[in-house]
Amino acid sequence: MKHLIVTLVATTALAGPLAAQDLEVDELTFGFIKLTDMAPLAIAYERGYFEDEGLFVTLEAQANWRVLLDGVIDGTLDGAHMLAGQPIAATIGYGTEAHIVTPFSMDLNGNGITVSNEVWELMRPHIPSMPDGRPQHPISAEALAPVVEQFRDDGIRFDMGMVFPVSTHNYELRYWLAAGGLHPGFYSPDDISGQIDADVFLSVTPPPQMPATLEAGTIFGYCVGEPWNQAAVQRGIGVAVITDYEIWPNNPEKVFGLTAEFVEENPNTTQAIVRALIRAAMWLDADDNANRMEAVEILSYPEYVGADVETIAASMTGTFEYEPGDVRDVPDFNVFFRYYATYPYYSDAVWYLTQMRRWGQISEPQSDEWYHEVARSVYRPDIYLEAARSLVEDGLASEEDFPWNSDGFRAVATDLIDGIPYDGRTPNAYIDSFPIGLSGEQLVIDGEVQG
Repeated sequence: MKHLIVTLVATTALAGPLAAQDLEVDELTFGFIKLTDMAPLAIAYERGYFEDEGLFVTLEAQANWRVLLDGVIDGTLDGAHMLAGQPIAATIGYGTEAHIVTPFSMDLNGNGITVSNEVWELMRPHIPSMPDGRPQHPISAEALAPVVEQFRDDGIRFDMGMVFPVSTHNYELRYWLAAGGLHPGFYSPDDISGQIDADVFLSVTPPPQMPATLEAGTIFGYCVGEPWNQAAVQRGIGVAVITDYEIWPNNPEKVFGLTAEFVEENPNTTQAIVRALIRAAMWLDADDNANRMEAVEILSYPEYVGADVETIAASMTGTFEYEPGDVRDVPDFNVFFRYYATYPYYSDAVWYLTQMRRWGQISEPQSDEWYHEVARSVYRPDIYLEAARSLVEDGLASEEDFPWNSDGFRAVATDLIDGIPYDGRTPNAYIDSFPIGLSGEQLVIDGEVQG
């Protein structure tokens, strides 16, 4: 069912410079996973931004991230809402090999880590309380360490879920665990389980299945995007212990991915796509999130996220419920445009690569230059800024909305939960600074770290 009735044929965007160019293709199919951070796609469709650009778009929910990536590679999908690690991993040949690029970053933040009620009860004595009796945030994984040890003593393996081996969720969960002294396990070329030497064993669970899998006791916790943390809280089966904003404020999340071949063959269409997505992101963050409840209603449609309005709104409108009744203000839990959220920074790509190396998905050491070359081959700020410039010229965006003079690297981040500064310009120094993880010349061979 179409929820947007277009009563006017948009002319504003078509009056711009793109209107004078022929779109190489105008009928497109984009894929997504049922998460709230697919919002720019839904909004670009429902508010007519795609049609403004002369694009006739079909949005199709995908069963899982692997199916989605395969669809983009084989051309079943023209583009997709992707895990930021997917274009990077595909381009370097980790898993499915293909050159995927992103000219648009879809959002910042948006994830959380949830544990079962049983685990929470065991963690709670190890967490300081505020004067009102509520737990003090952010909660360190140090509070989870004695629980993992207790399970181990009882002969129970501590399993947690994440959505995909190259997902932000995998790396954020690993980051949180390691910052608290818990080893999340290594990958190696002959063991892609990611569980070598693990204290906590991570495995893949599709996002919509996370709450049910937790309730069944198959896993004891998980890291996922919304609304699947809030769903567990509202169903009374789990407690959200931390958001990714508390792990790394304004961390990069999803991207919009296309094949390099599509971008090369369809430059005008690519520009039109990016223009529409930028406009959608602007609308989502406009006027201090004034449009968020309308966005929540749209996302609740079954063809998009399909969760209850209340569940989606719990995180999408500036609050977050950690456990029943513990609702706190988190105005930046979902960021779609402010803080230059849509600009594809090279340093964001480099961070994912450092985590892939840290945990053995990149099995051998690489030079700083290699990390930077990979980032530049995947992230395309040149395409983004060209689209942004045309929007400014058309009066649809403001000059100050975009980082025109950026070299592609964010300022050094000093607010990650472990206190270790991140500078994308020096990836190897960053990798070597971690007390847990591979560093230097180390390799994982026959299940053991060598070097």
